Formats: sequence, structure tokens, C-alpha cells
Amino acid sequence: MSEDDGVLRAPHVLEYEYKRSVGPVIGAFMTGLKEGRILGVVSSGKVVVPPTEYDPESGADTGELVEVGPGGVVTTWAWVTDPLRDQPLDHPFAWALVLLDGATTGLLHAVDAGSADAMSTGMRVTARFRQLSERQGHIRDIECFTPEPAGNAQ
Repeated sequence: MSEDDGVLRAPHVLEYEYKRSVGPVIGAFMTGLKEGRILGVVSSGKVVVPPTEYDPESGADTGELVEVGPGGVVTTWAWVTDPLRDQPLDHPFAWALVLLDGATTGLLHAVDAGSADAMSTGMRVTARFRQLSERQGHIRDIECFTPEPAGNAQ
């Protein structure tokens, strides 16, 4: 269709800006990240990371917040050869589920291993936090996870 076909056009963008209230549990998790700590929540005898306000199985309120990690074990992963613009790293990396020390659920995050050959299920990694001045109370306060040197098994 050409512009002079008699159809009136009025391009516009419709947006709904909002701010999310994170509540006491996620708020504590985000504050912990800003402080360089990772928190989980005790729920039905498990430690859930990231924490939730309600038990994922029963819907009951969760219990106390506990510190986990910063190290853990990769339980599964996928290699990203060509990262997209909004991904956490600008060079090849792995998305991985990391079972942090003290947790019973995995946290999905980036692992900067250098190459796909350096990645493996069961490898130990540790959180690399951004500089304190760069932290904002956001999941990206953990820049990524990096492989632990051999011999650091917990």
C-alpha cells in the first residue's frame, strides 16, 4: 500500500510503565545481592534459591532466609556461541543451573568458562560479583559464575 492510497495512518507507541514491589522475601534477596551475598529460603525442608514467598509445592508461607553459596555445582548447561546484545556477557558463555552450596534448587545464571570444552556437568563454580559501586540490588549484581580451581571441592 502506498501512502496516498486514502488510508489514514497514525503510528504510535502504547506503553504501560510500572514499578514492581518486590516484597520482604525478594527484597531481602536483592539486598543480599547488593551486599555480595546470596540468600535462599527454607521451605518444606528445602532451601529454595532464588527465594519465594510461598512454597512452590504447597502454597504455604516459606520460612527463614539463609545464606547459600557463593560456590556450587553446575547441574546442566547450554553453550552460547554468539551472545545477544542484552545477555550478561559479550563473549561466548554458558547458561547453567547452579546448585549453590546449601541450596536444594538450582539458580539459572551465566558461567564464564572461556570455552565450551571447559564446561562440564558437575564442575564447581563460584559467583563473581560486580564491583560494589556498580551493584544495584539486581540479579545482575552477580556478573557471572566462574570455574573454581581444581581441588576446591566442598
